[in-house]
Amino acid sequence: MSRATPEWIGKTDDTPAPSRVRLRVFDAYNGMCNGAKRKIKSGEPWELDHVVALINGGENRENNLAPMLVNEHKKKTREDVKIKAKDARIRKKHIGIKTKTVTRFSSNRDGQFKKKINGEVVKR
Repeated sequence: MSRATPEWIGKTDDTPAPSRVRLRVFDAYNGMCNGAKRKIKSGEPWELDHVVALINGGENRENNLAPMLVNEHKKKTREDVKIKAKDARIRKKHIGIKTKTVTRFSSNRDGQFKKKINGEVVKR
């Protein structure tokens, strides 16, 4: 069985879906939020979410979009970024790239701050 209308595919990853595509995606999910798994009420702000995030290899196309409430979308985006960061750390470690860790408080004797016995931090 073929589609009556051709699937929308964004020219770039930044291309926003037009309103006709937003409507088709909303109808395809029967107005259900893909994150909260509940009906999106009239007037509630919602966004289109990439089911497989673009940073994790997803595509900017209609069959990879789902309606999601704004707060749920923010949560999912945070999780997607965590996954991407972990993948990058593992890949860097695998190919031998060492990351430099930055410490805010130098605890060695060469640091510019020192901590007194009473807990007060002073500049050397």
